[in-house]
Amino acid sequence: MDADLRKLRYFVALAEEMHFGRAAQRLMIAQPVLSRQIRALEKELGAQLLRRDRRSTELTAAGKQLFQEAPPLLAAADALQRRVAQAAGGATRFRVGFMPGITVSAAVRALTRRHPGLTVEVVRTSWDDQAQVVLDGSVDVSLVRMPIDQSGLRLQPLFTEPRVVVLPADHRLAAKDVLALADLADEHLLQDPDAVPEWRDLPKPAGHEPRPWPRVHSVEEKLEYVASGDGLVVLPESTATYYTRPDIAQVPVDIGPNQVCAAWRAGRDDELVRDFVDIVVRTYAS
Repeated sequence: MDADLRKLRYFVALAEEMHFGRAAQRLMIAQPVLSRQIRALEKELGAQLLRRDRRSTELTAAGKQLFQEAPPLLAAADALQRRVAQAAGGATRFRVGFMPGITVSAAVRALTRRHPGLTVEVVRTSWDDQAQVVLDGSVDVSLVRMPIDQSGLRLQPLFTEPRVVVLPADHRLAAKDVLALADLADEHLLQDPDAVPEWRDLPKPAGHEPRPWPRVHSVEEKLEYVASGDGLVVLPESTATYYTRPDIAQVPVDIGPNQVCAAWRAGRDDELVRDFVDIVVRTYAS
């Protein structure tokens, strides 16, 4: 394979739009140019990536595979470019990821005071991508909520906070002062059980048939399902508080707290990363 990154970027834009005209407009190039670049990419890879007729454009099996693997590759290339510039003394940007309920503004202000001229961008992450954005270089450091796969990462614990159960406001348990996890044995969990490891060990009543959780990515989507009466979620207290709404209730639950850590890629040890981690440790210790 000898495909250049520009062609890969063109392909990803096309795969996201699934329309040559819209993709060309987004890329600010002429549509015939995009078509030629995609044909050149297919020739380089020795595989047809798209099927196109007068009415539609769709990805082939090879195209779907490339679409799955190209974005992390492009993000890693961007991260490499930033790190090279940083090593040469020309770093001007630093990206910080954060999970819902976590605020990073104080640490960002402190970092920019320490490094005048540095532009700090913040990126909201989710349970699904909070580790991946660090590994693929989309962010330099991220504040993550455990548990996560720690492979390839370095972690610095910052703080813990209680977790709560979020239920429909009219749920039979919504008025309780505190819940035991056992109280929820016959309820439907609307999130990946890996986010609530205690749930997997919870004995279920006879005849209980677990249902798959909806494939949603944002807290807002999860809470829409909760408010509709489809089930419950377990969230860190700050996240639940941030998304307070009248049709749902938050009840403390007697399980361990959520751990928040700073995460960065293993093997990376530059001044900006060290400074930011030092700042967030001091910020959350005060």
